Amino acid sequence: MKKILFGILGIASLVTTSALAADLPARVYTKAPVFVEPAFNWSGFYLGVNVGYSWGSSSNSEAISRFSSGVPLFSSTSRNDVNGVIGGGQVGYNWQASNWLFGLEADIQGSGERGSSFFNCVACDDDGTNITSNLTQKLNWFGTVRGRAGILVSPTVLLYGTGGLAYGEVQTGGTATGGFVPLTVVLPGTSSTRAGWTAGGGVEGRIGGNWTAKLEYLYMDLGSVSAGPIALTGILVPVRTTGGLSYSSHFTDNILRVGVNYLFNGPALAKY
Repeated sequence: MKKILFGILGIASLVTTSALAADLPARVYTKAPVFVEPAFNWSGFYLGVNVGYSWGSSSNSEAISRFSSGVPLFSSTSRNDVNGVIGGGQVGYNWQASNWLFGLEADIQGSGERGSSFFNCVACDDDGTNITSNLTQKLNWFGTVRGRAGILVSPTVLLYGTGGLAYGEVQTGGTATGGFVPLTVVLPGTSSTRAGWTAGGGVEGRIGGNWTAKLEYLYMDLGSVSAGPIALTGILVPVRTTGGLSYSSHFTDNILRVGVNYLFNGPALAKY
């Protein structure tokens, strides 16, 4: 009888233990937080430097006339390259909206661009000899103020177009030579700050931290500079009057440059 009683109590104890275990909540396993790379935020101010090369072009026209009366004797046109290395800095601000970006940028550049063109006025001198001239152009510096708009093809790569105001100092000079006994007259140099326009585009990408690098092309038109008539003292034109030289130059430029920018805003907060 006792053995039967102890057996019944043992079975009851096992059933009770199993029931209590079934009422306990299941154990929940949690994973360690996973670090997510911060999303790059393009919004904010940036500052940078650049270097590049420019393939400029000057479309020139020149005229030889009687200085006293202005009666023209000769006119001609030519085109010459005005090429050189450029370098400078830029500052700007970006507004990012989803995968679109809008911004403003200003830059200032030093320029080594220069070139020259040659003119020959056949039998223009009073003694029947030629009058030749050499016109030189230099772009000493230039700058731009532009809007930028583009699309982020990935969180860290931007394709953009840009355009706006361009300005720069165009310096023009040269010489003229004429006479049976050649006499060379140095043309008084002119230097003026011209305003025009620019447009282009580029690609910019994050290279690490808050740093980005860009490759950019710009077309620039600074308009025309002109002078004259300039007295060619000692060089006579028919009939024994001082020659006068007038010129006009229309300057355009193709700019290719690379640069780096530091963005003062930086990455967004990391998400876990």
